This record gives sequence, C-alpha cells and structure tokens, in this order.
Amino acid sequence: MSFLKDLGLKPPENKCDDKKCPFHGNVRVRGSVFEGIVVSDKMKNTVIVMREYLHYVPKYKRYMRKRSRIPSHNPPCIAARTGDRVIIGETRPLSKTVHFVVLGKVS
Repeated sequence: MSFLKDLGLKPPENKCDDKKCPFHGNVRVRGSVFEGIVVSDKMKNTVIVMREYLHYVPKYKRYMRKRSRIPSHNPPCIAARTGDRVIIGETRPLSKTVHFVVLGKVS
C-alpha cells in the first residue's frame, strides 16, 4: 500500500471483496507502472490495456512508434471500461497471462 501512496494514488470509494485487488486484497504492486487505454473488457475481471511507446532504431537514428497489449486484472471497485485511460502496475503472476493490475483511472 505504501508503494501506491508513493505513486499518488488514493483507494477508490467503492469497496470490493476481490482477493486480487491491490487496495482491498492480498496483491502487492512492485516493478513497472504504465499508463494506457483499455481496448477490450470482454473477459471477466480482466481488461486489455494498449500502451504506446517510442523505440530507438540506431541504424536510422530515429524513433519508431510501437504498441503493446497488456492483459491486466480489473478489480470490481475500479471497473474500467473500453476507452478509459488507466494506470496499471506489475504484480506477481495472477494467472497464465495476467501479471498486471489496474490501479486507477486517469481523468
């Protein structure tokens, strides 16, 4: 929880009983923290977050724009939907493909 305070995030007003919630459960956030846009929310308690970043190509001395799609756990207290801009943080593996959790929405 102190890591989340260092990021300037406050717990959501809604309460949930999700074990994988970083605010009300037993999941600790450590490692990378990214910002992205939710592109899919069709899975139960999971969203796909698309993150755009620049990659340097030394041969051309230019930057190339890249995108990555990151599956992230979506706690019920946050309930991010498609099109929302969110902050995600790295956690322990929550399932076969999910290693990130949604920490909050960016207004």
